[in-house]
Amino acid sequence: MDISFDLDSTLIPNGKEFETEKKNRIAKLFGIEEVRKGTHGLISDLQNQGHKIHIYTTSFRSKEKIRLTLRYYGIKVNRIVNQTENQRVLKSRNINSSKFPPAFDFDLHIDDLKGVGIESERFNFKAIIVVPTDKNWIEKIKSGIKNAG
Repeated sequence: MDISFDLDSTLIPNGKEFETEKKNRIAKLFGIEEVRKGTHGLISDLQNQGHKIHIYTTSFRSKEKIRLTLRYYGIKVNRIVNQTENQRVLKSRNINSSKFPPAFDFDLHIDDLKGVGIESERFNFKAIIVVPTDKNWIEKIKSGIKNAG
């Protein structure tokens, strides 16, 4: 399955809403962002099960910056879609939605926003909505993937 993850408030904190992995001073100098504790393990498990992992964000961060942050934590993803690409593709397809994972051949999208959950019902795509403060977020995602598969 091709699974995409949102960044802000899903894998990267927007404040202190969840515990994050440690990073060193050099990482701080290079602008490496914090990631949610457990992200590496979750993504590794999913990849070992044969899933392809992608990032799908409405952030305007460059793909290089996103890739650099993920690499620092030992995370490799297949594809990164940022807001620049998202806007261009959705506009070209005349899709009026903040996100539309099927436009990028993603089977399932993981996000924190209830609005994305509403769009998934309206536009018929699969999504798992994870509340930033959910301590059992990994289990929720794993069981959601089993149910979606």
